[in-house]
Amino acid sequence: MDFYEKIRTLPTQPGVYLYKNAEGEVIYVGKAKNLRARVRSYLLEASQANAKTGSLMREAVDLDYIMVANEQEALALENNLIKQRHPRFNILLRDDKTYPYVKLTLADRYPKVFVTRRLRKDGAAYYGPYFPGNLAYRIVELIHRSFLIPSCKVDLGRYHPRACLQYYIHRCLGPCVEGFITPESYAGAVRDAQLFLEGRHAELERTLTARMMAAAESEQFEAAARLRDQLSTVHQLQEKQRIATAEEGDDADVFGYHFEAGSLAVNLFHVRAGKIVDRREFFWEDLPDLLEALEPDAPETAGEREVPFHAGQLFSALLKQLYIDQQYVPRSILVPADFDDREALAALLSARTGHRIELAVPQRGEKRSLVDLASQNAKQSYTQRFRVLEPSRKAIQETLADLLMLPELPRRIECFDISHIQGAETVASLVVWEDGKMNKQLYRKFKVMTVLGVDDFASMREVVHRRYRRLLEESGGPAGQIVGPDTQPAEMGKAAVSESKASREPKSLPSLILIDGGLGQLHAAADALESLGLTSQPLASIAKREEVIYLYGNEDEPIVLDRRSPVLHLIQLIRDESHRFAVGYHRQRRAMRDRDSELLAIPGVGARTRQRLLTHFGSLRDVQQATAESLAAVVPRKTAETIWSHFHPAQPESSPAR
Repeated sequence: MDFYEKIRTLPTQPGVYLYKNAEGEVIYVGKAKNLRARVRSYLLEASQANAKTGSLMREAVDLDYIMVANEQEALALENNLIKQRHPRFNILLRDDKTYPYVKLTLADRYPKVFVTRRLRKDGAAYYGPYFPGNLAYRIVELIHRSFLIPSCKVDLGRYHPRACLQYYIHRCLGPCVEGFITPESYAGAVRDAQLFLEGRHAELERTLTARMMAAAESEQFEAAARLRDQLSTVHQLQEKQRIATAEEGDDADVFGYHFEAGSLAVNLFHVRAGKIVDRREFFWEDLPDLLEALEPDAPETAGEREVPFHAGQLFSALLKQLYIDQQYVPRSILVPADFDDREALAALLSARTGHRIELAVPQRGEKRSLVDLASQNAKQSYTQRFRVLEPSRKAIQETLADLLMLPELPRRIECFDISHIQGAETVASLVVWEDGKMNKQLYRKFKVMTVLGVDDFASMREVVHRRYRRLLEESGGPAGQIVGPDTQPAEMGKAAVSESKASREPKSLPSLILIDGGLGQLHAAADALESLGLTSQPLASIAKREEVIYLYGNEDEPIVLDRRSPVLHLIQLIRDESHRFAVGYHRQRRAMRDRDSELLAIPGVGARTRQRLLTHFGSLRDVQQATAESLAAVVPRKTAETIWSHFHPAQPESSPAR
């Protein structure tokens, strides 16, 4: 059926329509109360007669539609299709910041507790979202300390020969080693953690009290003391909760925006118990291209299309993508502009959450003041983003810690890279970013000793193991099996480490270990750290071409940052410095090999003869290309013939005479 004929035969019921281009890709998804009326609005005669019809209609060659029962179902279906297909002409949610959840892996034999930013249907229990973001980390730390449930990367599907440091400092029950904990006891600790995360503190208190009394009666005093400490923690949380509920104020999300020169910044304030607890930022560039697709009938002025900015269109798309699939939605959502399906979206969210959701556009009073405050902050965000103001070092550190789930602000980042040519002269580099700048005094270079051929993964495993085995030995910590010699200072080659430089070597682990490479290099580094018992060390990698960041333990949730992100620029700076340093050391090793190994391997050529040849001819290549007569002018005739025969083994021995 012809494209325009299909449009004329559309039904008049509510539904969702999908425009497609010549390749069959979905380029726009929209919803309508009346499919025929909405889609035909794109084909008005005045708009079609104009040569500057919207970009959407210039590309669209086909149309699909799905009918639904009512407008609320159309809203939900439109949201799902936009998130699945990512149409080019839809206003898509682009955000560097997502709020964390606490994940309890109930499907595992020995469940763990993690902080994650993505919900999956994997049998695990998710709690959250938490904001500010560090609240989730504090809760997980409390679970480690009180209930001893681990969050390490160790495979608990099998037993291991020894436990890690967390067990010995009483932060883990040790399910990784057979005999340390029974499955029943571990299941009881997991149930306690569940009650804690679900907020059922009264039930948890009764359970802990009964178990504490039973342990005391059976003279298991260590277990009774641990249960007593857990009870104390629950009591403290209950007191804080009573204080919080006594405070006045409701939960609300407040939006503000600033639009200028085709770019847009939106700020979202999270208000909880009457207090602003966190702020979230969204940015869009080249917004007129999207608005042109949505406004095919925009008037022309001075030969150009004047595409107006309608904030309602933006917030209609943004709120659907933000809230429809969320477990928690605040009772009040305040926006600065009205839009057509506001009431339908509020009804849909109310039905999904089970309580009334107010989606309002305040005009005066305290709520309007909050919207104005969010808009003022959006203007400041716009200035920092699009007018290229350099953010503070602390702001970058805070964002990096939030994105990579670091327990504290990163003060020192150590980055590794491997360099070789077809497995020859494989070397590695270590560069250090510390307190906002590269610390070249702490750079280290490694000669890979145990790996033959091309094996970046094994090389990375060796280098990381050597680095942190030495660090643990110097700090008095546990050390694994020794692999290869110790590292050498960057500027000293084979010379011994001087006392002054040794004293500057850090004795503590870095805030983050960064690997230049993909998942293979990341897992190789993780294996090396695990062999040393460092199962809680933050570890990440950045792939060169895609510029995607993989966080170990969350590899299925790669972090894709905006190309303008200062955090991405910092990680790229450290990665590029590591690559430069590794390549420089590799060239140095290759030059040393070319100058030393090749000539010294020839019988009758010693250090003095080699030096005389290189001084006369300039390079090893010129020595290789020299005739026997030229060589005989520098060294004895017999030695010259030996050198010439070494570099020309396939030619007859009479050749030197010629």
